[in-house]
Amino acid sequence: MAKFGQVRWAQKDGSPPTTSQADGPAGESGVRVFRALFDGGAYFSATPEQHLVFLQMSSHLWLDCRIAGRRLRHETAHGALAICPAGMDSSADADGTADMLLVAVKPTQLALAAAEDSALEAELPERLSGYDQMLQQAAQSLAAESAQGYPNGPLFWSEAASRFIGCLVSNYTSVPRRPVRGRLGQRALQRIRDYVLTNLAEPIEVADLAALAGRSSFHFSRVFTRSVGMTPYRYVVHLRLQAAARHLREGRMGLAEIAVDTGFADQSHLSRWVRRVYGVAPSEFA
Repeated sequence: MAKFGQVRWAQKDGSPPTTSQADGPAGESGVRVFRALFDGGAYFSATPEQHLVFLQMSSHLWLDCRIAGRRLRHETAHGALAICPAGMDSSADADGTADMLLVAVKPTQLALAAAEDSALEAELPERLSGYDQMLQQAAQSLAAESAQGYPNGPLFWSEAASRFIGCLVSNYTSVPRRPVRGRLGQRALQRIRDYVLTNLAEPIEVADLAALAGRSSFHFSRVFTRSVGMTPYRYVVHLRLQAAARHLREGRMGLAEIAVDTGFADQSHLSRWVRRVYGVAPSEFA
């Protein structure tokens, strides 16, 4: 048996499958793709730190799947999917040759996407079976880009990863009927977002954001990070970068002017953040 990423897997004879994964592109997309080919049968298990989405690329399989306390043995076809949320124990056995595509998504990235989709408390439940052509196409686009060594660059990958996460948020997450204690409410987040966007060019303190949520600075920072997937400071940077990226794509302002307009100390400060998050120089947005 081999351990690959967060998954332990083996072929029928106990040897590791043929796997492929290119080193991830620069940037902070929060998404990675793995491909595994099993000869004669497959077994895998995982208790992942990231959300895992499995997609079957082979034409026909019998699968015996288990996620947490649920179990299902069923006949599947090309495009069958399963979702194992972070922290849930899972395993599967397959009869016959299997071609599997695995997409790993950081929970923090999913939390941020859910927050921006007005689904702040959204959770990703387990799923043992299903078919979703849109999600499959998004995953295959990621797999093709990864297999070729990211020829279209980090920006293309970031956008493709965002589409995949968006599909997960829209179609597979659920929001609890009652507010979760210790989480930030959607209205409070909207007030914070509106305040940041109105004051992008000005210094923004955590205490100002905490006051909007009616909490102390210390308690607010913990609740915000748990709810949105990043600290209040990083969320402010996130919104500033979104605005800066729009200006960079429009090409109507110089880098120094964009930095001032979006609240970065100077163009060097902006450039460092653009490279860190998007994996490219600001000039590549054009």
